[in-house]
Amino acid sequence: MTGGEIAALIAAVAFAALVVFLIIVLLKVSKVIGEVQTTVNEANKSISILTKDADSLLIEVEGLLNKSNATLDDVNGKLGKTDPVFKAIGDLGATVSSLNDSTRNLTTHVTGATKKTAQAGMVSKMGKTAVNMNKKRKNKKEHV
Repeated sequence: MTGGEIAALIAAVAFAALVVFLIIVLLKVSKVIGEVQTTVNEANKSISILTKDADSLLIEVEGLLNKSNATLDDVNGKLGKTDPVFKAIGDLGATVSSLNDSTRNLTTHVTGATKKTAQAGMVSKMGKTAVNMNKKRKNKKEHV
């Protein structure tokens, strides 16, 4: 065997090894691609189920929101009907406050008038007492 034949034999063995390695790699890649395909199919099924469930939930949520809006409109309407009651209560409170002020002023005036009347009564009693004492003194002088 000559040097050229040995080189050709080495090249043929190397090429055969390369082909075997590529076959092994391609088989593993094929297996991985098969698993990826299985995973993608399962993911598509899951997405399909989730989409159907989400659609069902969205329909139910929409129904609940419509009912909530109707209830809220009803509550707002009923609260609107109570506004005059609260306005009347506020007006009544203002009126009671005004009445309290008027009563306080009247009480102050009556108390002031009572004090003046009491003072006038005291002066009158003091004057009568002084007159009576003066009469008694005169009477004593006349008897003595």
